[in-house]
Amino acid sequence: MFILANRKRGVTRGALGLALLLVTTVASAHDHSRCAVDDRGREVCLYNAAQRIATLSPGATELTYAAGAGDQVVAVVSYSDYPPEAKEVASVGSHTRIDLEKLVGLAPDLVIGWVTGNPAEQLETLEALGMPVFYIEPRDMEGVASAIERLARLAGTEAAGQAVADNFRDTMAALEARYGDREPVPTFYQVWDEPLMSVNDQHLIGQVVEMCGGVNVFGGLSRLVPRIDDEAVLAANPEAIVAGGMGEENRHWLTHWEQYPNLMAVEKDSLFFVPPSLIQRPTPRLMKGTQILCEKLDIARQKRERR
Repeated sequence: MFILANRKRGVTRGALGLALLLVTTVASAHDHSRCAVDDRGREVCLYNAAQRIATLSPGATELTYAAGAGDQVVAVVSYSDYPPEAKEVASVGSHTRIDLEKLVGLAPDLVIGWVTGNPAEQLETLEALGMPVFYIEPRDMEGVASAIERLARLAGTEAAGQAVADNFRDTMAALEARYGDREPVPTFYQVWDEPLMSVNDQHLIGQVVEMCGGVNVFGGLSRLVPRIDDEAVLAANPEAIVAGGMGEENRHWLTHWEQYPNLMAVEKDSLFFVPPSLIQRPTPRLMKGTQILCEKLDIARQKRERR
């Protein structure tokens, strides 16, 4: 019954045999020496440091490398493009549809899932096969540092991970101390164009805007990533518009707003672009993305002072 149920999920008998061997190995461990609590509140324990890690989102890949465990990564998903070495690792599909047969065949001893990005049924299948699944999805700055520390704990790379986590905390605190109390700049962060979308204050990007002394004009909306329209932006009349999106070049998103010359951000030429990979992934590259955003909002302040 066990084999039939899982064959329906697209896992072959040979792969199941490998997975069952993994189950036996895990079950024989009497002393779990490495434990960490994931972002679903589950304690995940390993007998030994993970040596074969599968990362099932680009953010998970980047965080695992940041934790010093890049050499242990044996499987990634599409768009896992940072660091560059990750592009050489075997891909097992996308974060929304995983090739379970290929993944099981790579025999990972730890799977890093994304709380809201991966198909729940597929990750449950992996757990049923005895593979430890550790869910992450940082929602604030401390969550990024903590994720790195916890991944390093499971991978046995504590020293490297701790150094990265400490540097991230120190750098983000320094940026907030430098920019957070400056004159507020009403800001619209555009995370997508069709449909038009922004972020609220609970979103990590909303927190970055606040750290830089910005005021998110859609920060009070209830949805983490609310859908809006041009009329809502015109009514909010932000002093700065910052575009993100997919890929590293979305400057055409900014030219869209030039049709509204009375919009304050257009009138003051405070239309800015921040490479999305530096600000839309909860990873250490947020340090660079935050620095760029803070500098952009400072430009908006300087234009105000010159008037």
